[in-house]
Amino acid sequence: MRKFAVAFVATIVSLSALAQETPSTKIKTPLNRAADHFMFQLMYNGWQGAPDSIQSHISGFQRSANVYLMFDKPFKGNRKMSVAAGLGIGTTNIYFKKMIVDIASNTTSLPFIVADNSNNYKKFKLSTAFLEVPLELRFMNEPEIPNKSLKAALGIKIGTMVNAHTKGKVLRNAAGNTINNSTDKVLSKNYFNTTRLAATVRVGYGIFSLVGAYSLSPTFKDGVAPAMKGWQIGLSISGL
Repeated sequence: MRKFAVAFVATIVSLSALAQETPSTKIKTPLNRAADHFMFQLMYNGWQGAPDSIQSHISGFQRSANVYLMFDKPFKGNRKMSVAAGLGIGTTNIYFKKMIVDIASNTTSLPFIVADNSNNYKKFKLSTAFLEVPLELRFMNEPEIPNKSLKAALGIKIGTMVNAHTKGKVLRNAAGNTINNSTDKVLSKNYFNTTRLAATVRVGYGIFSLVGAYSLSPTFKDGVAPAMKGWQIGLSISGL
């Protein structure tokens, strides 16, 4: 994971140096040039490597959202290329059917409790939130008119966990009858990897892009749960 991050940063530095040396006609960038400073992402997410015993109980639309404030620096020798870094919040939500993830347990392994024949929740989700620093190498084919330009970006983002919780709504018995309508929320980061490194890619036109992210680090600590890694795909809206 560390080698990947070092290699990526080295690649950006090399491309930056090359772009600085490439002769080109200097283009004046207008003051109102949008540089995708603000990015809002609507995502569909999941776990790569989840065993069938867990995957079979993941259901529904696994939706989440990310938001970042970015600072864009075009290369002097090639205004179509730039490097951007920023800060923001990345979230994930995994929804389960007839399964309870007991993140408050004090056992050595994280319990994924199958509740097919016992009390279960009508809705149950596991949510995480990370404070993240994204870094992107960007290409824009029309830097003077960014809202009518093809755009692409490769990047990495590193984050630290700020929240992990489960939320269960409407407790039912095995027959599906409601026991109570309460909402039970449990907070704990005990079983999680609290540092996350992910690779990212964006391709789009104007303010809209398709975006994908793949975690290079497992969701949970070694030995406490299957070695699952998170992934996300979705729509990115950027501008300003």
